[in-house]
Amino acid sequence: MRFELLQRRVERAERRTAACVERAATQRGALGQAWRQAWTPGRIVVAGLVSGFLVGRAEPLSRVGAARWLQMLGTASSLLATLRATAMSEEAGASADAAQEAARAAADAAGAPAADAAPPAEPHAPFPAEAATELSER
Repeated sequence: MRFELLQRRVERAERRTAACVERAATQRGALGQAWRQAWTPGRIVVAGLVSGFLVGRAEPLSRVGAARWLQMLGTASSLLATLRATAMSEEAGASADAAQEAARAAADAAGAPAADAAPPAEPHAPFPAEAATELSER
């Protein structure tokens, strides 16, 4: 086979593939729209009632004791608190860095040498794993 013939076949296959991808994207959009329109408030309520009945019928709480549920809830809440504390710590560090940069820029603009050329070593907040280990060792 000649090279030009192979090139034409490849280009034709690429056009067919692009057309199929475009058709699939259009059909996916239409399906998504039909799915959203099908979920009317009444159907949502009925689906909630049916799923609640089925979950209640399975009686998952009788298999797992109430103490276990409380323990899982406590673990999840402590995990969320740790994640929030970590995020707030990172925000505070970023704010401190921005304030330090602003102070340096103001000192440079005033022509005075920066008071703290090297930032002092700050004790860092323990990472969540370190904090958990420290608490468990107490």
